[in-house]
Amino acid sequence: MACVIIKHTTPCGIALGATAREAYDRALATDKTSAFGSVVGFNTAVDRATAEAMRELFVEVVVAPRYDKEALAVLQAKKQLRIVTLPATDPAGWDFKRLRGGFLVQDRFAVATALDETGWNVATRRAPTDAEWKDLRFAWAAVGSVKSNAILIARAEAAIGIGGGQVSRVDASFMAVHKARQQGHDPAGAVLASDAFFPFPDGVEEAAGAGVRAIIQPGGSVRDAEVIAAADQRDLAMVLTGTRQFRH
Repeated sequence: MACVIIKHTTPCGIALGATAREAYDRALATDKTSAFGSVVGFNTAVDRATAEAMRELFVEVVVAPRYDKEALAVLQAKKQLRIVTLPATDPAGWDFKRLRGGFLVQDRFAVATALDETGWNVATRRAPTDAEWKDLRFAWAAVGSVKSNAILIARAEAAIGIGGGQVSRVDASFMAVHKARQQGHDPAGAVLASDAFFPFPDGVEEAAGAGVRAIIQPGGSVRDAEVIAAADQRDLAMVLTGTRQFRH
């Protein structure tokens, strides 16, 4: 089960859990500071225990496929909370972006395509461990919802640091590390996902300096060889997916 906590249209917490309550608690732990005044989304039903866990947090909107009767009673007692029921699907079709004088249209990003591992390959001398593979898959699935330039650091199928909406990828790496440490998380031993390729080795170097041990990214930069070499020099594992997770 998954929970995402969204602030200003970008996630500040993402996690999986055995229950909706556990997923929420773990997503909140990503960045408790930024969760104030957020939108909280679930891919599963919200039960009373989960609703009770949200009682003390100022939340603007809760989104889920359905709600237990007891959960609705708890949520409806919160002032000015909007409760939205939304099917847990990945709709096909078009994306629209408004701009002055008109709008832009493009195909909606297909999540299933990004998660297809057919074209994935390990580019470094060291392959990920089984535990790293598990977290790399989670991080890759999660980073696509973060505003680009996006970097997401994860451990145990929960985000511990998110750097989104930055104007350079090295800044996104720096911000993800900074946010992790700010909230008491240690990036050492964690994994990292990047929604697009690293144009230079500096983003990898920033992550490695914080102790990140494995990276997943699309590849496709003219400097891929330098980026991979930087990972090899620091004994990082790096997986290239061949699929970008964002469009300008």
